Amino acid sequence: MRTFVHGEAVWEVACPPGPSLVDGVTMAGFRVHDLGALRMVPHPAVTLILEFGAGSPVVDHGAGRRQRGSIAAGPGLGSAGAVWASGESVECVQVRLSPVIARAVLGVSPAELDGAVVSLTDLWGREASRIRERLGEASSWQDRFVLVDALIARRFAAGVPVDGEVAWAWRRIVGGRGVVRIDALAGQTGWSRKRLWSRFRSQVGLPPKRAAKLVRFDHAAHRLVAGEGAALVAADAGYADQSHLHRDVVEFTGATPATVAGEPFLAVDPLAWSAHVAEVLGSGRRPSPDAGAQDRTI
Repeated sequence: MRTFVHGEAVWEVACPPGPSLVDGVTMAGFRVHDLGALRMVPHPAVTLILEFGAGSPVVDHGAGRRQRGSIAAGPGLGSAGAVWASGESVECVQVRLSPVIARAVLGVSPAELDGAVVSLTDLWGREASRIRERLGEASSWQDRFVLVDALIARRFAAGVPVDGEVAWAWRRIVGGRGVVRIDALAGQTGWSRKRLWSRFRSQVGLPPKRAAKLVRFDHAAHRLVAGEGAALVAADAGYADQSHLHRDVVEFTGATPATVAGEPFLAVDPLAWSAHVAEVLGSGRRPSPDAGAQDRTI
């Protein structure tokens, strides 16, 4: 395990030795001894937290709503800085699912999460309890990753895939780091704009324009964390100017770019997640031949 220190919190981070059995899945293991109030920064993936330790993570998602234990959160959760996590002696496996495979794995569309934090027990029933027990009994992080990967693969194989055109549109958005002509996507799939927007929203959990905005923000936020200046990030990430970047960062996090640059939720990413996360996020089942003919490079 590798160690990441932020304030009084000491994070121990474990990573799988290889890729998941399912394209579009990344995971990491965390042990946090004293997790104070941690801002959950929006991310263009569905997030699963499978906890098994002595302490239980607590996620506060506004208006006094709290969720303890293992959870699922839709893409973009945490907008405006509304979601915070805390806990002591927390141990968990965190899984990030590309939105185009999330419906099959969850058993419901990400749209049904409706921007909320949902208990995995509500989604998976006794299966959530069984995986928690098995994770606690496992003797190593490697064993835990194998258990979670097998569960994800089994649920994915039994689930309902998204439309190929929707998966293709998502990959175009991710491949362009959010800087794409959204109105052109429908024409390239052969669908009407109304049909693509409706299917994309219902299957991915966000409208295409919002999805592109989130992907662009995520790319910009990680560059800010890496120490790049806001002006350079704004120019390279496709923002009109630095003020435009500032507005988007505040909209998604409730904080300024300078504050976001020091957020531990983002700063721990280089330890926890693959350098090819953008490629993984864009993965999913292959689109239909007509849709995929436009671009098979993502």
